[in-house]
Amino acid sequence: MKKNILITGAGSGIGRDAAFALSERGHRVWATVQSQEQAQNLQKECVARDVKLDIFKLDITLESDRKQVLDLPIDVLINNAGVGESGSLAEVAMARVRRVFEVNLFATLELTQAVLHGMVWRERGTVLFVSSIAGRIPVPFLMPYSMSKFALSAAGAGLRAEMDRLDKNIHIALIEPGAVHTGFNQAMTDSKYTWMDANSYFWSLRERLKREEKRSFAFLEARDTRSVVAQMVKAAEARRPRLRYVAPRFQGWMVRLARMLGV
Repeated sequence: MKKNILITGAGSGIGRDAAFALSERGHRVWATVQSQEQAQNLQKECVARDVKLDIFKLDITLESDRKQVLDLPIDVLINNAGVGESGSLAEVAMARVRRVFEVNLFATLELTQAVLHGMVWRERGTVLFVSSIAGRIPVPFLMPYSMSKFALSAAGAGLRAEMDRLDKNIHIALIEPGAVHTGFNQAMTDSKYTWMDANSYFWSLRERLKREEKRSFAFLEARDTRSVVAQMVKAAEARRPRLRYVAPRFQGWMVRLARMLGV
């Protein structure tokens, strides 16, 4: 069955690729982006690829933008918009941590509440939260981001149980991508070096950290988004999606092993 799907954070990376994949499968896709510039760029790509997307600006942190979704007959909401931040919890400014939580958790839940109102009335719908395998195990120096995804995964699992109690044919699922080469991971890990100075506890370790991060991504990152997008499509089209969809699969296995070992 073809569905009306709204995806946030569709201006680049996984969100953009998922929007195109879903449209190519015949769904109507509202591909929302943070800025008008992103909207214009995405529209140009639609023309070049001859793919139909309904594109508009939706900064999920703005109430005025969130109100745009209230009258849309959304069958599937894909909460993909998110930001990253890195740095040791011993010294990272709490304003930076709060910003990550504001986008990745609070604004995401506010948008979800707005969309759920229509889903409950129509007695059908699916909400997907794009979390991360970084929300399954603690990642040193990425904890501002990792904590927000821990919280988002917990919220998704809890909301799923609540919607099951409501018995309105509304389903909640988590998409948990691993490391994928979109540039997001590099921008996130580099963010701490914009404010770390000689007063940082880790100043003397910064070059070593940079080398370790580079090696880690070279080993772990999937070269493209296909495995993650495939899981997003599967969850969006399922009559009753399961709780978690993890990709790339080998990274999910690594996380399971780490949790078994008590990491």
